[in-house]
Amino acid sequence: MQKLPLWRTPLARLYDSRKRILVTGGAGFIGSHLIDRLLEQGHEVICADNLFTGSKRNIEHLHGHTRFEFMRHDVTFPLFVEVDEIYNLACPASPIHYQHDPVQTTKTSVHGAINMLGLAKRLKCKVFQASTSEVYGDPSVHPQPEEYWGNVNPIGPRSCYDEGKRCAETLFFDYHRQHGTEIKVARIFNTYGPRMHHADGRVVSNFIVQALRGEPITIYGNGQQTRSFCYVDDLVEGFIRLMDTDSAVAGPINLGNPGEFTIRELAEKTIAMTGSKSELVERPLPVDDPKQRQPDIAKARAQLNWEPSIALEEGLARTIAYFRTVLPELVEA
Repeated sequence: MQKLPLWRTPLARLYDSRKRILVTGGAGFIGSHLIDRLLEQGHEVICADNLFTGSKRNIEHLHGHTRFEFMRHDVTFPLFVEVDEIYNLACPASPIHYQHDPVQTTKTSVHGAINMLGLAKRLKCKVFQASTSEVYGDPSVHPQPEEYWGNVNPIGPRSCYDEGKRCAETLFFDYHRQHGTEIKVARIFNTYGPRMHHADGRVVSNFIVQALRGEPITIYGNGQQTRSFCYVDDLVEGFIRLMDTDSAVAGPINLGNPGEFTIRELAEKTIAMTGSKSELVERPLPVDDPKQRQPDIAKARAQLNWEPSIALEEGLARTIAYFRTVLPELVEA
């Protein structure tokens, strides 16, 4: 029997150490994994999600759990609950989804931040913001440290997400300075794993789905642009370590895997691991698509004692296994 790492082992907790925690966007890919971890630690969790990109499938295994509660709610409207901590993950995160309704995407980032910060201010509790490496735009500094201010197009098709998240960070730090709100801001780099949406347009899910279906694998540009891929379990561990730091550590802190791969390398690895006969097909590069993306995680190592432990091959194998079970045509086959 495989031994679980310590942080994956359900912990017995004293009643007075149990927290009531709100996770917005909790029915999403990353949010649902975070909720699993928090429940394993013995906490009570309220999941708030409007299900625009989240799915009840991601949390259906929690149906009937005595410490879990689902609330269908849009964070652009105020939420009145009593909790000890808040993780704000609500926002569509893939270009296909956030460009579908760009005004609503900006509202989700900005109004959502205002509403969650207002709640944290009233409750005098910690509030976590899931920011993004997209705040760096198409970076002119590589790898990207937290001190880099970014190279972002404020009026392009991606700006609803990029600038929305940048504004959310502004609000978090202004609440911190003006009201003393205890904040934690993490900048998330490319993350993958089970429960990714099969049609979200992200590179890992795209490649796996296309390979499993035997379809041509779409590469934008010549495939030499680079990304760094972090497995979701590693990311969630970083979230919790950041939230558990003292008030002096506010962030922003990069959370991602510094291992850097070209998109073409990822496609070839996916074909090999799935045993697919798919061929690579090049398409024009999308507007403002970053050419390089790699986190500098020196702060995470120093302040959180955190770094990723799951290699790309291992994480891809788990993710491929997940998609084999959820793609209808593969299940039927």
